[in-house]
Amino acid sequence: MKRMHVLSAPLLVTDYDELATLCLEWARAPHCRLLEFVNTQIVTMRRHDPAFRTLMNAYDALVPDGMPLVWCLNRAGARLPDRVYGPTFMRRFLENAPAGTTHYLLGGSPDCGARLQAIFTKRNPHLRFVGAFHGRCNTDGSIDGMAAREVVDEINRLSPDFIWVGFGTPKQQAWAHRHKPQLLRGVVLTVGFAFDANAGLKPDAPGWIQRRGLTWLYRLLSEPRRLGPRYLKWNSLFLYYLLHDGSRRQAWGE
Repeated sequence: MKRMHVLSAPLLVTDYDELATLCLEWARAPHCRLLEFVNTQIVTMRRHDPAFRTLMNAYDALVPDGMPLVWCLNRAGARLPDRVYGPTFMRRFLENAPAGTTHYLLGGSPDCGARLQAIFTKRNPHLRFVGAFHGRCNTDGSIDGMAAREVVDEINRLSPDFIWVGFGTPKQQAWAHRHKPQLLRGVVLTVGFAFDANAGLKPDAPGWIQRRGLTWLYRLLSEPRRLGPRYLKWNSLFLYYLLHDGSRRQAWGE
């Protein structure tokens, strides 16, 4: 599958159906794979912060989740019709997952996890959720107490095909980096906001707003105090690095 870069981050040139096929192929492999849905914040953090870049280097694939990234890739010739948005991919994949595939939820609140299982098993009766953990994850990817070892042991015992992680950035990337060597198999998908969005606990932007690349503005208006400082910092840095690297013709390309 073709990869192109934006701010040095290697992104898959793909769509929802092609990525779903790739995930099913990975789930049959006898080792663990990591998949991240990358927005402008994550691309910028990877460009700006060497420690975060180290976390991201553990991933097997990065998928363009934000429309500004799609616009950059298309300037380089990608011809993508749309992004692969994490909440939408999670919803489509679980609704259409083949019978026999197994899933584990890691992160979110107990209420969020219960809602996700109820919603998706109703839509896809063949879906099998084999386990879940809804405790707290620290910034370094650790889980307090005995739960840290118990979660990994449970995942390896249950051997789910897909491990959906919703701790949020950068906790979920730190957890994936820390525990990838310990996981025997399965596809780890770090999807963050997709948990709350698909559980109906937080509103997601309407389609017309998403297509215009304004999902960030919709979310900012819904959670200004939490997201305002984050968006101000990382959106500004994204534009800075886009101009800086662009002046050297290194902002995007093959």
